[in-house]
Amino acid sequence: MVIYLRGDLGAGKTTLVRGMLIALGYSGRVKSPTYTLVEPYHIAELDLRHFDLYRMHNGQEWESAGFRDEFDGRNILIIEWPERASNLIPRADIEIDLEILPRGRNAEIHANTEIGKQCLELL
Repeated sequence: MVIYLRGDLGAGKTTLVRGMLIALGYSGRVKSPTYTLVEPYHIAELDLRHFDLYRMHNGQEWESAGFRDEFDGRNILIIEWPERASNLIPRADIEIDLEILPRGRNAEIHANTEIGKQCLELL
């Protein structure tokens, strides 16, 4: 499953991932992958990868980082700033757009595939 997270800096993308991990039962520290670019998690029999591609500038950086190996069909991939590698990553099953409002946040969630629709129905 591939999940895209979009929103301005400070919109709550990493906070949303933190909440998702906690909901799955993760009790460790959840840090932003802004500098590491990816943080791996194994929780509830799932292998999850949290990417932050904000610092990516081109496809060569993507290839050099070896990220293609993470997209093996076995991992759940949550990707912040997917537009930085749009032609190199698979299409999202679910897209979440976060918007900062004067009071709080707005989240729009879209399912693009059958598995994405099934996931949202379970929520």
